[in-house]
Amino acid sequence: MCAMIFHFWSLPSNIFPDPIGDFGNENLELVQDVAALNFPKAVILGNHDSWSTQQFSSKKKDRVQLQLECLGQEHVGYKRLDFPLLKLSIVGGRPFSCGGQQIFRKRLLSARYGIQDMEGSAKRIYEAALGTPEDHLVILLAHNGSTGLGSELNDICGKDWVFGGGDHGDPDLAQAISHLKETTNVSIPLLVFGHMHKELAHGNGLRKMIVVGADDIIYLNGAIVPRVKRSTNETSLHASNSDGTYRAFTLVEILSGQVNKISESWVSVVGNETTLEEEHILFKSNGQSSC
Repeated sequence: MCAMIFHFWSLPSNIFPDPIGDFGNENLELVQDVAALNFPKAVILGNHDSWSTQQFSSKKKDRVQLQLECLGQEHVGYKRLDFPLLKLSIVGGRPFSCGGQQIFRKRLLSARYGIQDMEGSAKRIYEAALGTPEDHLVILLAHNGSTGLGSELNDICGKDWVFGGGDHGDPDLAQAISHLKETTNVSIPLLVFGHMHKELAHGNGLRKMIVVGADDIIYLNGAIVPRVKRSTNETSLHASNSDGTYRAFTLVEILSGQVNKISESWVSVVGNETTLEEEHILFKSNGQSSC
């Protein structure tokens, strides 16, 4: 059995990493803490991680360069990171993505990765997956999801901040996935991303957080905001005081090469004590998704 926990949308904290980006507005200190965690991980930076830096400095290392430097090989933007013991490979999408049809931070992407347009970006994602060991699963890790998953405001990548909605997915990611499906035998059971908040703008309810695509890929959004809350009588059943926190995790369980279960779990943390308070099943291997 291979079980993976993805932590999404951290508040400033040196305990819980956020592998799909937006650690803060270029919060170098938190990224350094994440890089120092001593367990296998993969990370991709989001738009907030390049919030102020539009191009790399030629005079000194800016905060984007320092974030990339401290993450090293664990930053998977346009790269593949293999975990041989798990027979698993993580392939990264476009870093710093803000969603939609335009490339965010184009000068950063051009300088570091040679990216000029969506076609070139799609090619880099595609090429990153080539050469994956034959017995490995591939999980795609991106800051934002792909196009083609719906255009209603509550769809998994739907625009909830404008009247009428719209598809705010990444077209390069969709193009790369389609090309991989057409030309390779790479097994891609799962795409994990964030960016698109679960709670919709203007009090319009909640977003769909999971889609099982016609291509048999499970598209999973983990952007629960905020992910860390202070414990209260309403949020914690077992916390004995107000010093604790209430934290959201998205758990993906993979059995025999297949996604078996996906759940959104809330855990209370008081001192050194942790208690599972809630578990919401998003997906079970019978093919049913619940949100």
